[in-house]
Amino acid sequence: MAARVKKDECIACGTCVDACPVEAITLEDIAIIDEEKCTECGACVDECPTNAIEL
Repeated sequence: MAARVKKDECIACGTCVDACPVEAITLEDIAIIDEEKCTECGACVDECPTNAIEL
């Protein structure tokens, strides 16, 4: 299962986009993770300043 964004906690700062080594994250009102591209590496989880992403 791919990483998931907690919608109520995401501030759309873009830190996760920069951290993702496979470019699986885009920004709209919140971060959107492409489940097909996500490799579950956890880079976005480690970098999210609001802990809005979980594996």
